[in-house]
Amino acid sequence: MLRKLEWTVLRRLDGLLQGDYRTLLRGAGMDLADLREYQHHDDVRHIDWNVTARLQQPHVRVFTEDRDMNAWFLLDLSPSMDFGSGEQRKRQVSAEFVAVLARLLTRHGNRVGAMLYGAGVDAVIPARGGRQHVLQLLHTLKTRPETPANKDPGTTRLHELLDSAANLIRRRSTIFVLSDFISEAGWEKPLGLLAQRHEVIAVRLLDPLELDLPDLGLIPIRDAETGEQLLVDTHDAGFRKRFARIAAQREAQLRTSLTRAGVDALELSTDGDLVSALMRFTDLRKRRSRLSGGHAGVGKLPAHLMQAA
Repeated sequence: MLRKLEWTVLRRLDGLLQGDYRTLLRGAGMDLADLREYQHHDDVRHIDWNVTARLQQPHVRVFTEDRDMNAWFLLDLSPSMDFGSGEQRKRQVSAEFVAVLARLLTRHGNRVGAMLYGAGVDAVIPARGGRQHVLQLLHTLKTRPETPANKDPGTTRLHELLDSAANLIRRRSTIFVLSDFISEAGWEKPLGLLAQRHEVIAVRLLDPLELDLPDLGLIPIRDAETGEQLLVDTHDAGFRKRFARIAAQREAQLRTSLTRAGVDALELSTDGDLVSALMRFTDLRKRRSRLSGGHAGVGKLPAHLMQAA
């Protein structure tokens, strides 16, 4: 899989994410480069209190960023991630994204790690560099068994994964949260707290059938999270409209929650093109960087750009 992606995806993306390293992905540094006014979601530990007291306006220190960085993939592998109405499942798209980003980062001397969530956080792969480490990470994902259809895994508690990451990841890192965000409520606050310390990117996996049901007649539908089964009549136009309306409401609520948490969002569909999605997202981050004066992580995407992402 990695060889295929290196030929079909990495060659097109190489240089796109890393060529503008300082403005797209944040490293860690100790050299003071500048001072600027405090903005929402800035790390309060970087406030310069002497300057703040003198100017009567909160100011934060901006540091020169090192080229090396740690990146972590927080992977939701709950049963709903095994869904896909076409040739690909959400879990496959997630694995390809990890392969591409992990290889891009490790080729430039960075380290990547992962935390895996099934019925709970059941595996942690420490952050390391090199192609062999990427292969080990992909092997773990590819050989991980799916939840049997006759087993009730319970609902996803995404906040458990986020809380575990906050306790485990001490060094400032770039964190990719890969999930369909079909979860119990309560993950918004832990995500926001994680974003105060790290650069967090929410990678949301979705399938077209989750947004709009076609006319398929009478079909059985099973909830992958709870195991509950229903027989629904998709030939009923009123039912399809209600389904689409509820799906649209959930989409709006989810995007609002991600915006409030202060994280950038990237949506990957099972019927979409990975390269195109990454290029659109990278372009938005470059525009965000120019709007914020060229400092990585300064400010967040404006609301209308977040919606476009």
